[in-house]
Amino acid sequence: MNPIERSRQTAFQETLLSARRTMLLSEILKLAVDNFRLSKMRFALTALGMVIGTASVILVVTIGLTGKKYIIEQIQKVETNSVELEYAGGGATGNERVLYNDYLTRDDERAVDAQLPGIQYSSPVLGMHVRISFGGGVIKDTLVLGVSPQYQNIRNLVVPVGRFFDDNDDSAHIKCAVVTEQFARERFGSNDAAVGQNFEISGIPFTIIGVFKESVSDFGESEIEDQTILIPFSVARYFTGTENVNQIYFSMRTMDEVPDAAKEIVRIVRTRHRPDSVYRSQTLKELLVMADKITTALTAILVLVAAVTLAVGGVGIMNIMLANVRSRTREIGIRKALGATYREIKLQFLAEAVIISLVGGLIGTIVGLAVPLSFSIFTNFDLPISGWSVAIALAAATSVGVFFGTMPATRAAQLDPVEALRDE
Repeated sequence: MNPIERSRQTAFQETLLSARRTMLLSEILKLAVDNFRLSKMRFALTALGMVIGTASVILVVTIGLTGKKYIIEQIQKVETNSVELEYAGGGATGNERVLYNDYLTRDDERAVDAQLPGIQYSSPVLGMHVRISFGGGVIKDTLVLGVSPQYQNIRNLVVPVGRFFDDNDDSAHIKCAVVTEQFARERFGSNDAAVGQNFEISGIPFTIIGVFKESVSDFGESEIEDQTILIPFSVARYFTGTENVNQIYFSMRTMDEVPDAAKEIVRIVRTRHRPDSVYRSQTLKELLVMADKITTALTAILVLVAAVTLAVGGVGIMNIMLANVRSRTREIGIRKALGATYREIKLQFLAEAVIISLVGGLIGTIVGLAVPLSFSIFTNFDLPISGWSVAIALAAATSVGVFFGTMPATRAAQLDPVEALRDE
């Protein structure tokens, strides 16, 4: 046989093989559909496990993403763009402090503002625990914070009643104050009743011009207490007789600038004081990163729990397929007697297992997507849906069908045709 004829014969054989494979696939699918029609209830109950498992995977991922989104949004509301600077010790001791001031001052804030262009807001914080008096009595050990007007933007403070003091109040040394909601309600009965009230600090009268609250829980990272009064820093410094402050807050334009800014702020301040003085910067970026890692880990754990449901559904498929092989033993014997090969019998039962699993996975995916979408439509609360969760759920459903369908398919293919034909 010459090369041309050999090539033609090879091409003809490949065409026949391809046609046989196509006919085999269509025959397998037709037999599977016919078998499912004869056992509709069995097929539905077997696929139900995969429906629940697949829907669980998608819903668990959606819940995890929603929790992650909520936690990160709450942390971001605390102001993740901010850097807190404080004096941590070292430097001058004893009488040396008369000559060398290693504590933070308002001049340090101005120096950083001038040298670091990325700063959007800044404010000193001067904390004092003092006794205040008003018409209803005396309150001992009350926390009073002297801050600048920009402190409101840095800490995302909300003022539901009245207003926050502004630059004019600060520069004119106006003796005004804003108080927490809890302070206003406990001392004056309501937020509205507190505005306009007067109190005294060391005999100096102040007027309450507003009531404030933090926009979100600060996870214990805030210097603000339940009973806190904020006054302009220009007024607060006269009670201490010094320019020293407890902390200085800086707010950057974006969160990406925070890590480098925190280092640069410390460097600038250290150049203004003795070399062995220690200054510490703190940010909420680490808290944000940690929250992201924790929520991701929890989501992964929940997905593994949901995967158990898929495994249970796979066991159900294996049990049903084993029973199916037993009930169709004579059919298998007839097909083998008519020339069906080991591979064809195995593919037949494996295809049935995969179809059950895949159909259950598709229905489960629809259910898993319908729940968050319906919730978003009727509540106007956007639930994040991951396309990866859909892909993973469908891939897992198919893999479960292949894994748990292999053993029944292999058992069916290994049946002896003579013994199978004897089966009643």
